[in-house]
Amino acid sequence: MPGERRKLIVLHTNDIHSHFEQMPKIATAIRQLKQSHPLDPVITVDIGDHMDRMRVETDGTEGQANVEVMNATGYNLAVPGNNEGLTFTMQQLEAAYSSKAKFDVLASNMGMMPSGRLPYWLKPYQIRDWFGVKVAFLGVTAYYPDFYQLLDWKLDDPLPNVARWVERLKEEADSIIVLSHLGLTNDRRMAEQISGIDLILGAHTHHLLEEPLLVENTYIGAAGKFGQYVGEMELTYDTSLKKLERVEGRVIEVDSYEEAGDVVEIIERCREQGKAYLSTTITSLDRPLTIAWRQESGLGNLLASGVRRWVDAEVGIINAGQLLGGLEEGPVTKLRLLQVCPSPINPCKFWLRGDHLALALEQSLLDEFIDKEIRGFGFRGKVLGMLCLDGIDVDYDAAAPSYHKIRQIYINGLPLEPERHYLVGSLDMFTFGVGYLSLSKGTGTEYYLPEFLREVLEHQLSIGIDWDSFSASHWREIGKKD
Repeated sequence: MPGERRKLIVLHTNDIHSHFEQMPKIATAIRQLKQSHPLDPVITVDIGDHMDRMRVETDGTEGQANVEVMNATGYNLAVPGNNEGLTFTMQQLEAAYSSKAKFDVLASNMGMMPSGRLPYWLKPYQIRDWFGVKVAFLGVTAYYPDFYQLLDWKLDDPLPNVARWVERLKEEADSIIVLSHLGLTNDRRMAEQISGIDLILGAHTHHLLEEPLLVENTYIGAAGKFGQYVGEMELTYDTSLKKLERVEGRVIEVDSYEEAGDVVEIIERCREQGKAYLSTTITSLDRPLTIAWRQESGLGNLLASGVRRWVDAEVGIINAGQLLGGLEEGPVTKLRLLQVCPSPINPCKFWLRGDHLALALEQSLLDEFIDKEIRGFGFRGKVLGMLCLDGIDVDYDAAAPSYHKIRQIYINGLPLEPERHYLVGSLDMFTFGVGYLSLSKGTGTEYYLPEFLREVLEHQLSIGIDWDSFSASHWREIGKKD
């Protein structure tokens, strides 16, 4: 017989990406939402990418600023997204989560090499008992096994992993909620293929669901990106049958909420702490290094050279848009490198055929590529920008038609051979088919983690600069006088 109806409230956020300016408002929104349900249990969860190392507070504290804010806000559960798992070492995550976090961290498919066993500070799931109904929360994170392996993680394919855990949890729990940092397409597939999941709360693809979707017998919710919204799910259970009867959900825009003063204080303290940590001087320049997105520049060439040498390649290629500013004469600190090169993008190398390289170089002379806006894939810049080079020299005619501007390409002094394969040092972003698409045609790709481009730039600056080398032009316009 039907029994008493009781509600469980699940508040959820995702993909905040260290937008600290939103976090005091999020804290107030969550606290007020909790107060609006005085008779109902409330649980608060974050579904990954709370951290983003483009911000001083995160980078300068190795993520501990985010954990402090989450503690103060009142989170109960969190899932590591790829921005946590792939931009921090396992040891850094352990330091942030194991002793600092007052919430449980869940990821059922995130094991250690070689056994696949989860570290002690990470759990696959958690079961909570409210009004006699046992509710299981299962965490799962985005599947980038080749990248995670470089950081000593062994990732399990998420959907088969979830299927196994759901079968097990059916024996232990009355209701199953999956906290999924997999993206909306995978969440739909999960709902279609795996029975027994009541609710999926999603992340990763920054999707905003103003009302929950119903796919097969599973509801799906998500709260967008960058801390603009808090999601609220109301789950009504029949306590006698121990069965979910109804799901209602919405998202609440947080901009109208006041800032929580205690969270503001935490952020300000962590910002100063981060600045102090990043104030280390790397080198001192006796002249500035400039950057330009539409033309060749010294800092762009320096980074291309650094990437080439870091990965031991024949040539180096980066896009100028990775750099958001130049370096002034005088001391250069870690903080300044974070400001000019914030993207959590890693160097890599691959074999690329000469004609594919030539096509990218032709496109680098076109406004439609230089001015192309890029979103995601670790890019924290504004536009793609032209290609910066090392080991490559290009003679071109700016007045010639598109895709016919280049007259000759030299690789380390020798004419480019269209069918020869060259070992190219470049960026992981290009291998995903972003920006200059022919650069994704490479083979035998080797990625370098956990180092970011700014760490490569730091190394290149620390070993000293051959100013004559970086003042030389790799892009040589025919007929143009120096």
